[in-house]
Amino acid sequence: MITVREKVRFVETDMMGVVHHSNYFRWFEMARVEYLRQVGILLTDMMDENIVFPITNVDCKYMASARFDDYILIEAVLAEVSKAKMVFTYRVLRERDGTLLATGSTQNVFTNDQGKIIRLPDKYFGKLQKPS
Repeated sequence: MITVREKVRFVETDMMGVVHHSNYFRWFEMARVEYLRQVGILLTDMMDENIVFPITNVDCKYMASARFDDYILIEAVLAEVSKAKMVFTYRVLRERDGTLLATGSTQNVFTNDQGKIIRLPDKYFGKLQKPS
């Protein structure tokens, strides 16, 4: 598991100062990218090899509202990985009181730049096999 700390920006809120629901998906992506970075995988390296990984499924369950100026913690766990796909789960918490704001998951499949599903090369797959 990795944890990313962020501060809710005004632009991420609605007129009531509550975070718009779409921002949780951005935060999931930020945590997923950081997870990959921490295990030694850079997206630019994969893209240089024409490996991309579009999301094929995403979900989010909202429990409480984040608000402008809250510090949040975004936790990401690699829940499942194969040479064809990876599934992450997420938790978003308000830092000051530990309130669980949302949970979610994403599924990505590995494809080439033409959209054809591929098998992830061992040099990347091996890094995903190691616990972080």
